[in-house]
Amino acid sequence: MFIPLLIFIALIGANVIISVYLERKVSAFIQDRLGPMEVGKWGLLQLFADLVKLLQKEDIIPAAADKRLFKLAPKLIFMAIFAGFAVLPVTSTLQGSAAQTGVFFILAIVSLDIVGILMAGWASNNKYSLLGAMRSVAQIVSYEVPLGLSVLCVVVVTQTLDLQEISFQQGLFSSESNYLFGIKKLGIDVSEVGGFLTWNIFRNPFLLIVYVIFFIATLAETNRAPFDLPEAESELIAGYHTEYSGFRFAAIFLAEYGIMLLVSILGAVLFLGSWNSALPNIGSLKLALWTTGEPGSIASYAWGAFWLFSKAYAAIFVMMWIRWTLPRLRIDQLMYLCWKVLTPFLLVLLLISTIWRVFMVY
Repeated sequence: MFIPLLIFIALIGANVIISVYLERKVSAFIQDRLGPMEVGKWGLLQLFADLVKLLQKEDIIPAAADKRLFKLAPKLIFMAIFAGFAVLPVTSTLQGSAAQTGVFFILAIVSLDIVGILMAGWASNNKYSLLGAMRSVAQIVSYEVPLGLSVLCVVVVTQTLDLQEISFQQGLFSSESNYLFGIKKLGIDVSEVGGFLTWNIFRNPFLLIVYVIFFIATLAETNRAPFDLPEAESELIAGYHTEYSGFRFAAIFLAEYGIMLLVSILGAVLFLGSWNSALPNIGSLKLALWTTGEPGSIASYAWGAFWLFSKAYAAIFVMMWIRWTLPRLRIDQLMYLCWKVLTPFLLVLLLISTIWRVFMVY
């Protein structure tokens, strides 16, 4: 139980270093620039220099702020997001908490960061911070509806809230994998082929559309562009964390990139095969077997982590790509998209997923 805890503690710290450097280089490439190049080879040490500078900064608390709430808010934001990693499977035999209601736990615990964000904006006693916090709360609460409905579509198809069970269903030798386009009725055993063919987005083609909506909702949940209204620099300076500096700002920054990784891993587990190999068996060429390993072996740990995090970081890369490509939405457009487009669309997809599950089983 403690091994996954240590893995995720180290991973969240390393994730900031990897993601910030990647984001700077991706944005530079899109804008035809070089990005950081001066500190270290290819600018690899730039973030370490920034971290040293950030941690040496004075911890300033505004005189008119509510000091107790001001200090507590970054801790609450980070703890709510970090707690979500507790139920995520890393490999077939490595998982922090094997909770049978892991999906429900993540959706419940991560929503607590709303309290921390509102606390940060209110306690700062700054109009820009409060405006940013109110925007963030309105946005996150709204987009939790399509996010929850998209997850519910997967739960209906898999018939479980256990993230590890959802992972196993998308792997080799799972009878659930044979419900792909009714292929079991044709006498073809997809469960022995494995690879991407057993992922949820291929087992039920409607889940591919659901994943796209899930991804859009996670952009709003993480306050990423084009849904970065709570941190609109041209309007609100920096949003709810305007008054924070030093280590407290670093904690909020850590939480922001942490939730990007969390929702990306969750999306990989629910839709993209989790820690299972993406390579299928082709005749005598057992690619899925070779890139999975025996359960509990070092090879299975290495391959499982590789596939899970490669899928997650592919999603993070797309998040960064979108940030530097699309313009920011207005608040009315943001709410229209949530309540009048995504939510009705997902209700229809939920009905289709239910019918699909019943048809494929019976």
